[in-house]
Amino acid sequence: MKMNMGERDRTVRIMVAMCTIGVILADMVPGVFKIILGVIAAIFLITSFVGVCPLYSIFGFRTNKNEDNVE
Repeated sequence: MKMNMGERDRTVRIMVAMCTIGVILADMVPGVFKIILGVIAAIFLITSFVGVCPLYSIFGFRTNKNEDNVE
């Protein structure tokens, strides 16, 4: 599968996920909203480490400028 996320995009997603996890662990959000944020943070981390975002593929969007990059 071709990577469609650039390095900067992946870094920003990891930073957002870590901040979100910090907010969750600090107990700043209630109940169901905490679960939703946790799921979003997990998705951001997984897509960042894999380098592929399924939504980017669906809409034909890519932040990775290297067209030859194949995993």
